[in-house]
Amino acid sequence: MTPDQIFQLLIAGVTIGSIYALIALGFVVIYNVTGVINLAQGEFAMLGALIAITLTSETPLFHRAFVVNLNLPLIIAIALATLLVMGVGALMYLIVIRWARTDSVIIQIIITIGISIALRGIALIAWGTDPFRLSEFSEGPPIQIGNAVLTRQDLWVIGSAFVLMLLLYLFFQRTFIGVSLRACAVNRVAARLMGINVSHMMLLAFALSAGIGALAGIVIAPKTFMGYDTGTYLGLKGFVAAIAIGGLSDERGAIIGGLLLGVLEILAAGLISSGYKDAIAFLVLIAVLFVQTTGILQRGAKREAAGV
Repeated sequence: MTPDQIFQLLIAGVTIGSIYALIALGFVVIYNVTGVINLAQGEFAMLGALIAITLTSETPLFHRAFVVNLNLPLIIAIALATLLVMGVGALMYLIVIRWARTDSVIIQIIITIGISIALRGIALIAWGTDPFRLSEFSEGPPIQIGNAVLTRQDLWVIGSAFVLMLLLYLFFQRTFIGVSLRACAVNRVAARLMGINVSHMMLLAFALSAGIGALAGIVIAPKTFMGYDTGTYLGLKGFVAAIAIGGLSDERGAIIGGLLLGVLEILAAGLISSGYKDAIAFLVLIAVLFVQTTGILQRGAKREAAGV
């Protein structure tokens, strides 16, 4: 394989890795504030994409019982889809998570798995098994970098990941609400004693995480077909990206982990066989868990001991 071909694979890897990084950021935001490992994060991406597609183009719903043809401008559709999915995330916390009243990490994981199955079922009823695709954000020819090609949507995907990481950094470091969220992550009891409404902060964390997932699904929708079950693999790979380097606690680690996972997948597909592409995420997950053993559960115990 020539250097130009390898460079093309690297570009593709960074692009898909940026999506994994966005979903990983959603995992990190929720875990840092609430201690919950939300395995429904991939379904937020799926819902965001399908809602945006429904708002912008002619879309059959409920087994083609009727057709929606709103044709809203793309920017409005993206904003509405993100807000709607944020509402789903908020309802997830208000209706299920808040009332679970359990400190068991295993029970929390089982609850979020149940929510992800429910969201997939709702999507299956609403959109059926048909695949959908969103129109590209920017029209125009691909950008040539040497003998490699970078599409305009690739730029949107990569740019979204890094812009969102910057915005999250500024939000958590420079705003009162962001600092309050960080305080809840460090010690929930102390934050409550300082007058911070912890329940509101947890609600905000779920809504913010859902919005991040929705944006991830929307920006990838022009590059791949989206269906009711797409969120499963996206969620798994976002989770692997989140724990691979940052251990669910570092936004920068989530970005680096997502990029590395994307590059490894594409290189495995290009240099060995496309059949190994999805296996890479599982191998990385097994390797991380083998090295850290029960690291996630131990971190949860440490948070509980600190009053979180």
